[in-house]
Amino acid sequence: MPDRQRPVHGLEHHGIRNVGRVYWTLSTPQLYEQVIRRREGLLAHLGPIVVRTGHTTGRSPNDKFIVDEETSRDKIHWDGDVNRPITEDAYNRLYDHMLNYIQGRDLFVQDCYVGADPNYRLPLRVITEDAWQSLFARNMFIQIKDRDELLNHVPQFRIIALPGLHAQPPEDYAVDSETFIVVNFKERTVLIGATRYGGEIKKSVFTIMNYLLPQSEVLSMHCSANVGTAGDSALFFGLSGTGKTTLSADPHRALIGDDEHGWSEEGIFNFEGGCYAKIIRLSQEAEPQIHETTRKFGTIMENVMIDFENRRVDLNDAAFTENTRAAYPISHLDNVVRGGVASHPKNIVFLTCDAFGVMPPVAKLTPDQAMYHFLSGYTAKVAGTVVGIDEPVPDFSACFGAPFMALHPGVYAKMLGERIKKHDVNCWLVNTGWTGGPYGIGHRINIGLTRAILGAALMGDLNKVEMHEEPFFGVQVPKSCPEVDPRLLDPKTTWDDEQAYDTQARKLCEQFRENFKKFEDGVEQNVIDAGPKG
Repeated sequence: MPDRQRPVHGLEHHGIRNVGRVYWTLSTPQLYEQVIRRREGLLAHLGPIVVRTGHTTGRSPNDKFIVDEETSRDKIHWDGDVNRPITEDAYNRLYDHMLNYIQGRDLFVQDCYVGADPNYRLPLRVITEDAWQSLFARNMFIQIKDRDELLNHVPQFRIIALPGLHAQPPEDYAVDSETFIVVNFKERTVLIGATRYGGEIKKSVFTIMNYLLPQSEVLSMHCSANVGTAGDSALFFGLSGTGKTTLSADPHRALIGDDEHGWSEEGIFNFEGGCYAKIIRLSQEAEPQIHETTRKFGTIMENVMIDFENRRVDLNDAAFTENTRAAYPISHLDNVVRGGVASHPKNIVFLTCDAFGVMPPVAKLTPDQAMYHFLSGYTAKVAGTVVGIDEPVPDFSACFGAPFMALHPGVYAKMLGERIKKHDVNCWLVNTGWTGGPYGIGHRINIGLTRAILGAALMGDLNKVEMHEEPFFGVQVPKSCPEVDPRLLDPKTTWDDEQAYDTQARKLCEQFRENFKKFEDGVEQNVIDAGPKG
């Protein structure tokens, strides 16, 4: 089959010449053919593609850099941990290395958009050497349907992902290993090398939006979003393992998006055109919509175990990684908002998986408390999942997405607080973790209980019940909730040893305060005062 016609803005505009065949914005069936022909993946039962990402089965945060240059230098939050600088000279050496590497090689290009709202969307070009990564980009971002629009597409940012390109030796390129993810805001380019993990492409684009949009007075957010039948939208913030994707895929509410959104003066909008769901031990009963996508043509599954004979997948097998993933277009789900936009949210939910058993199943937050918990971005790592951890460990990630926030976290928190107050948004802290004691003693909160609580919050029922102030964090805890045993709403009463609860709660409060010290210079005193009381 012939390739689509070459666009006016060709690869020569990026300094790319003397390459092999260039495949321009191939359709999903065309990319399937290339994946199979190039033996990049296996066709699974009922139609998905299964691929392996090699030695990198997750993001490589220690290999991500931002170019230190004059146009962005004073805007980037150089924290020495997440946003680390690399010189323009080192970037140029990497770019020259890339140009030499692709000589004579075939390339795949996907021209697309990021941002469902036309007022804020970013024209994007994703250049890859693997056909399946081009399909990944096609799934994740917003496709351009019109042929003339494709032919005249002028990208404002480009992602170049070359898994076969290694920074060897690393010291020649001022990086720490052969793997690199380098963002250059001046050149509007991201270089990705020596990793096949699709999430690096996705999160690089998120980093770009987190830099650009706040400068246009649009809040960029690491959250899922859905909307009820009355047009009442809701945002769900949460780190991995807290239930963000699962709980936003509600059969009674239409999904706007599962991971990245913007909040403008007009309302909220999805950045993406697809979903990238963690699918290890995915339950057909608890997550039927997401489970169904693993049986559909067009879905890419990373590092999932597959039987080579019958081509059936085993979603429970973590032989390659606990971080198995499925990337699929949002149209694979039945109950979605096709346009990707909605009105200002009526509710915001901060999800935490508290393995200490301290946080209540649900609590209402003031706007200042919402800003405090947004900046804290708290969840907990469970004992036994990480080598050397014998008990739960608190995990704080500013704005529930610190690795992707290019600006100071206070910038995003201030914008969030302003919008919460302006639009009178209800803010909730929901614990999907442990109750009755910490991990190893208590038990994890049942997902049915969490769904009942969320339903009551989003329907406005919890706004009508009596509440009491929780003594350690100062949040308002409902005394009752429809279809929920009231004894379960107060975590202290679920512990056998209430004195042990107090000790654990004080310890967690102190860990919150210690973590928040790094934000105190960038936020107002009323936000600092909204922290733990105990």
